[in-house]
Amino acid sequence: MEAAAKIIDGKLAAQALRARIAEEVRDMRSSAGFVPGLDVVLVGTNPASEVYVRSKEKQASEAGMNSRVHRLPAETSQADLLALVARLNADPAIHGILVQLPLPPQIDEEAVLELIDPAKDVDGFHPSSVGALVTGQPCLLPCTPMGIVMLLKARLGSLEGLHAVVVGRSNIVGKPVAHLLLRESCTVTIAHSKTRDLAAECRRADILVAAVGRPEMIRGDWVKPGATIIDVGINRVSLPEGKSEIVGDVHFDSCAAVAGAITPVPGGVGPMTIACLLLNTLQAAKRAHGLPEP
Repeated sequence: MEAAAKIIDGKLAAQALRARIAEEVRDMRSSAGFVPGLDVVLVGTNPASEVYVRSKEKQASEAGMNSRVHRLPAETSQADLLALVARLNADPAIHGILVQLPLPPQIDEEAVLELIDPAKDVDGFHPSSVGALVTGQPCLLPCTPMGIVMLLKARLGSLEGLHAVVVGRSNIVGKPVAHLLLRESCTVTIAHSKTRDLAAECRRADILVAAVGRPEMIRGDWVKPGATIIDVGINRVSLPEGKSEIVGDVHFDSCAAVAGAITPVPGGVGPMTIACLLLNTLQAAKRAHGLPEP
């Protein structure tokens, strides 16, 4: 069946956002004499994390930011990691700190995230950042949820009054994107693996955000005709002859035949995550130096 849905091109949207950020960084350098600084901490050699961190480093540099990666061995102690975070907190040239997850088992992730200065918490994971998000206070927003809302607004304009169903309740995507959609005056349902008749809940959605981590779980007969689908899933599935491919949480072909618009995997939400990380770093630098924000 031929796809009816418009493809929401996250690569193109991220490229435009990064270009705008680079222009602001150039202006900041010429008018204020400094540029945003982003430091990323990578502990161990997780292959997926390595790829992601290299991409962050490259894109931050292309935007004109000062970017450093602290690569630490997998056996790094919690005390040593906390000491590094404390030094980064104290450095006024660093405006954004990101500790790449997951961390090795000997390190308490919560303790590390809680030590990051909330003013430099460009991932939006600090408990005070989460609290500010929930209560509608100004804060650095989590990158993937922020990118999702940007894509939705670019496609739909005002989201006011639309029914959004978020499938997934993680602290990284599901919960924060639900709160951001509430900020946009959506009616929001959070669904998950224990939801009774999940398919029926999905069919009610004007906006369907799939962030559950199950390959191609959302099928075309779960989708309301004309709905906008945001697929956050990144799942590697095995193919014959030892090959593999990346798929989302949405069965693309069947859902695209029904939906009004849909993000592909890859090339949808993923590129927006790093672009929003750079946007947060720019925002943090402006706040640190008392510069006006849009």
